[in-house]
Amino acid sequence: MHTREAGRPEPAKLDSEFIQNPEAVYALLREEGPVRQVTMAGVPGWLVTSYDDARALLSDPRLGKDYTRIADILPPSAAGIYATPLAATMLASDPPDHTRLRKLVTKAFTAQAIAGLRPVIEQTAEELLDAMADGATADLLSAYALPLPIAVISAMLGVPKAYQGSFRDWTLSFVSIRPPEVLAEAQRHLSAFLSALIEDKRAQPGDDLLSQLARVAEEGSQLSTEELLRMAFLLLTAGFETTVNLIANGVLSLLRHPAQLALLQSDPALLPDAVEEFLRYEGPVHVATYRFTKEAVYAGGTRIPAGQIVLISLLAANRDEDRFPDADRLDITRPPGGHIAFGHGIHRCLGAPLARLEGQIAIGKLLGRFPAMTLAAEPSELRWRSSTLMHGLHSLPVRLS
Repeated sequence: MHTREAGRPEPAKLDSEFIQNPEAVYALLREEGPVRQVTMAGVPGWLVTSYDDARALLSDPRLGKDYTRIADILPPSAAGIYATPLAATMLASDPPDHTRLRKLVTKAFTAQAIAGLRPVIEQTAEELLDAMADGATADLLSAYALPLPIAVISAMLGVPKAYQGSFRDWTLSFVSIRPPEVLAEAQRHLSAFLSALIEDKRAQPGDDLLSQLARVAEEGSQLSTEELLRMAFLLLTAGFETTVNLIANGVLSLLRHPAQLALLQSDPALLPDAVEEFLRYEGPVHVATYRFTKEAVYAGGTRIPAGQIVLISLLAANRDEDRFPDADRLDITRPPGGHIAFGHGIHRCLGAPLARLEGQIAIGKLLGRFPAMTLAAEPSELRWRSSTLMHGLHSLPVRLS
């Protein structure tokens, strides 16, 4: 087997250009091969950009996610969330703990359970669109793409409406590049909020998911109090951030491709396939959450030693020409399926069916209400959030008519 020597070429330092214009950066990195040593947000690791390697590594049991191991491997200055008590979530665990924890919440995301949320999604979308209709322009992100998924995950978990704005501000710190003191403050606020919410559910349980999990924790056999707190944190943060970006990025993709927008408006039946193309073309997650090698592995002809951080780019994999011909072109008639915007393997996003439903309803109703909507800024003026995890905009200004 022909392999490249580890450490050659020199690790690439990924800066703000990587966030603001990732495809240009990936074009340069791919010239050196599909697996490349990099430093990303202060974290040294191995960046994977090809579809085949990304998909294989996402399901490779030789790669682990246990947060204690990752915290030991990361430089202290970059430990971030892994140094906080909330870090030990299902997403940052390996079997058998991961298997046990995921089983507890899987039933909340059955097809029947997701379908039961349709009225909440539709009503919320209509209310938000009614409010937007009073103006000629709007920031689609803050007025629509953001509050809709927050309302839905809040309904699932039983979060009172008065707190929805606050918990969004706190969770942003966990999916963005923020100073340690900002992260610590957000953790204090969010831990206090979730602890109080859990106590409320124990005192006055309802039909929501958090009440169900609180009852499981009280039985003491499957879920500890600490695990319940971390599970609530994970469901809140993962439960809406990706959907916010799916909606906003999808609308941006359409507004930048008028012919595709016109095609979708002429045939609304294309909407489910269009959402799949939005997920592939401008996905909500940039680089998957950290993994580490339990032993040496080969990927893309490169040997990655044991004890190394592996950074799998979902964004790059979904633009791999070897898997998706003409990958840099938005095509809502492209045969759906195959993309890994929601990950792959045992950690594949549990809420993917819910995100898809929210995306279809949100974008469909938006286009129905404002069919002449256009961008109110030059695409080059739009800024992506400072995050290597989430691929989302700061704002999306639009003219509604």
